[in-house]
Amino acid sequence: MVTRLSHYFLRTLREDPADAEVTSHRLLVRAGYIRRAAPGIFTWLPLGLKVKARIEAVIRAEMANAGAYEVHFPALLPREPYEASGRWTSYGDGIFRLQDRRGADYLLAPTHEEMFTLLVKDLYSSYKDLPLSIYQIQDKYRDEARPRAGLLRGREFTMKDAYSFDYTDEGQDASYQAQRDAYERIFTGLGLEYVIVAADNGLMGGARSEEFLHPTPVGEDTFVRSAGGYAANVEAFTTLAPEPIPFDGLADPVIFDSPNTPTIETLVAHANAHLDGEYSAADTLKNVVLALTHLDGTRELVIVGIPGDRDVDDKRVEVAFAPAAVEAATPEDFEKHPLLVKGYIGPWSAQGPILGEESATGIRYFLDPRVVDGTSWITGANIDEKHVHSLVAGRDFTADGFVEVANVRAGDPAPDGSGPVELARGMEIGHVFALGRFFAETLGLKVLDENGKLVTVTMGSYGIGVTRILAIIAELNNDDKGLIWPASVSPFDVHVIAAGRDAAASEVAAALSADLEAAGRDVLFDDRVKVSPGVKFADAELIGVPQIVIAGRGAADGEVELWDRRTGDRETVAVAEAVARLTA
Repeated sequence: MVTRLSHYFLRTLREDPADAEVTSHRLLVRAGYIRRAAPGIFTWLPLGLKVKARIEAVIRAEMANAGAYEVHFPALLPREPYEASGRWTSYGDGIFRLQDRRGADYLLAPTHEEMFTLLVKDLYSSYKDLPLSIYQIQDKYRDEARPRAGLLRGREFTMKDAYSFDYTDEGQDASYQAQRDAYERIFTGLGLEYVIVAADNGLMGGARSEEFLHPTPVGEDTFVRSAGGYAANVEAFTTLAPEPIPFDGLADPVIFDSPNTPTIETLVAHANAHLDGEYSAADTLKNVVLALTHLDGTRELVIVGIPGDRDVDDKRVEVAFAPAAVEAATPEDFEKHPLLVKGYIGPWSAQGPILGEESATGIRYFLDPRVVDGTSWITGANIDEKHVHSLVAGRDFTADGFVEVANVRAGDPAPDGSGPVELARGMEIGHVFALGRFFAETLGLKVLDENGKLVTVTMGSYGIGVTRILAIIAELNNDDKGLIWPASVSPFDVHVIAAGRDAAASEVAAALSADLEAAGRDVLFDDRVKVSPGVKFADAELIGVPQIVIAGRGAADGEVELWDRRTGDRETVAVAEAVARLTA
């Protein structure tokens, strides 16, 4: 049946929504695809649901090609499986928790590894049942602290999550590759550029993790890549540490007065004015105090020493100290630790470490991998308005460990030796994990192998952000008038407009719509009577169906106008030719 705009549930807007930050958010709301219900939560309208369904159809087809079967889990889930895996706590404030009337704990699903694992455990017990791949397309919920950019970062979103189950590592490798290949076909079919990057496993765990990133200036992820083929997001980038340097014969550390030098910039200026030699920020050791909140609620301060020409990257910090929550130390933290002399902190003291501790402050001390043995630094002396120079790593101070928290810069060497890296922005559209046996071991998913021995199943997890992809496609396909959908995901195949004032235009448009529908095209027919042609054209441009047919003044003579929104081309053709052209 032809969809008539006069009866369709649609209202377009002429003004941009006040909270819209990116083009996709602005146009999807204005064109009547979605409406804001709350921060990061949207109501889906008929147009939006049609586009979403078309994207899902592409995904379903490739999941079938990869041998995966569709299931559907509830979004409201009990606490117990997540308690068993530890993620009830490790998710921290990132999930929605609630209780029923009897006080039982539930959560709105952020992801479903536990439930998939338990389902397979309930139904399968033999290696003969494996390999198995199952998936769902379902809404997920995460309590984003700062939902933004419309569908690109929301609190409720639709995701395709697939899971593979094998009883051998070789089988898991094959399942992982099958899903990875399917993702490449999906994104290629949707017309999305993508880069596959090594990624951190995060709360998912496992031995291998890769992200599919769509390069875009509005992306919230930074990734690096080299001309030699290396690619990783910044969280997974590994610093190529220099070789240690012999420190025999190096000068002893010297404390010097450094009034009013609490920053790297002021320290460098003072050093160049009062010390022999020429110094830059790279010669200084910056000491950053961080506060970790562990899963049991305890708060711990740590210090990280990084080269002074680097800054701390928030995402790399989160990964380095996960699952603890990390923030900068507060003034209250400094008050509780009088040995921390703000602006003059260092890993060494002339009096040595405090009793019973390895560090000069009694606080765990970590280093950037570039701070190798034999390197010499200017840094804080743990005395107000005093620093120390010629402080040598490995000789004068050591660390409790090395952490990757410093920012990655263009020109840094790729860890695989493939050359310097460049930085780019991207948006995550897919993620594949080789989970290994953590969830299966935790939840007791075992099967009998060929020898009748119980073995723990190994798993993979594979996610695609459906609603995020929709927003990215909208972000890529628009002009100053509105959306321009690719034909593969457009809500309708053809948008027919009755633009003439006489009955002939409406009759031709109606007949043409019926013929197109009979030929298998999904048609939106703008049959509104008391709406001017100008408003109809503006709505057509805003809605973004790529093929538009206008029945106007020439309709009485059997002619209509074909309008290609993608190119802007318009031409007059006979009605019969229009049907043939649009159904070829």
